[in-house]
Amino acid sequence: MLLTFYRLLARLPLGWLHRLGRCLGLLVYRSSADYAARLRANAALGGYEGEDFARRAAAAAGEGALEIPRVWFRPDRALAECRTDDWDAVQGALDEGKGILFLTPHLGCFEVAARYYAHRGGPITVLYRPPRKAWVSQLVEGGRRGPNLDTAPANLQGVRQLVRALRRGEAIGILPDQVPGNGEGVWAPFFGKPAFSMVLPGRLAAQTGAAVVLAAGERLPGGQGWKVHFVRLSGPVPETAEDQAAWVNAGMEAMIRRCPEQYLWGYNRYKAPRGETPPAA
Repeated sequence: MLLTFYRLLARLPLGWLHRLGRCLGLLVYRSSADYAARLRANAALGGYEGEDFARRAAAAAGEGALEIPRVWFRPDRALAECRTDDWDAVQGALDEGKGILFLTPHLGCFEVAARYYAHRGGPITVLYRPPRKAWVSQLVEGGRRGPNLDTAPANLQGVRQLVRALRRGEAIGILPDQVPGNGEGVWAPFFGKPAFSMVLPGRLAAQTGAAVVLAAGERLPGGQGWKVHFVRLSGPVPETAEDQAAWVNAGMEAMIRRCPEQYLWGYNRYKAPRGETPPAA
C-alpha cells in the first residue's frame, strides 16, 4: 500500500510535491511543541533565530519528505533536474584512484546526491540503517538502489562492504550527522555544542586514503530541481578520533551555511546515547 502511494506521489510535478510538503512541514511544526522547540533551539546554535526562520526550516523539511518518492521512483526525471558547478572536485578525486568517501548531511535533498554521482561518476555504496519493520525496509532498499547504486547495512558486515568498495577505487556514501550508537562515536563540537559524532568516516579515510568529499543537493525554488554541491575536505586526515570528528563537523557546518533553512534542525542531533555523557561545558 505504501509502495503504491509513493509511486503515485512520484508522478506529481516536483513543484506540486514541494507545495504539499511545505504544508505538511508547517502542520507538523504547529502540532508538535517538542519538535518546534528543538528546531528553534538547534537553529539558534547556528545563529539562526526567530520564528520566521523556524517556519521556513519546518516547511523545507516537509519539502524534503515529499520529494523522496520522485528521486526513488522517477530517477530519470530527478536526474534531469540536477545540476552542479563543482564536478571538478569529484573528478580530481576520481583521478587519484583511491576511492571517494562522500559525506552527505541531512541538508536539502540528501537522497539525490548519491544518485547523481552514480549516474555521472560510477559505482557508489551507501551506508544506511535498516528500518525495524520489514515492509518499510523493503520500500527503502527498493527505492534507494539503482544503476551503479548499492546499499550497505550499518553493521560490521556493511562496514566491510564499504572498505571493499574503497579498495576497488569506488565511492561510498555516509550520512555523517546521524547520532551513532554507544561506543561508535566521540564528542565533538557541532555549531559550538558537543554532539556525539561518528568515528567511522575518519577511520575509513585514514585506513584507505580515500578522498573525503562533502555532498549536498540544494533544493532550488519553483520546482526547478536541485543544485548538487561537492566540496573536498582540505588537509590531511587528523590523527585522533576526536580531531577527525571535529574536522568532519566543521566541514558540515560550512556546507549547511550555504542554505541553512534546508537543514533538518528538528533532528535530535544532540542526544546522548545510553551510557554516554556529554562533556562538561
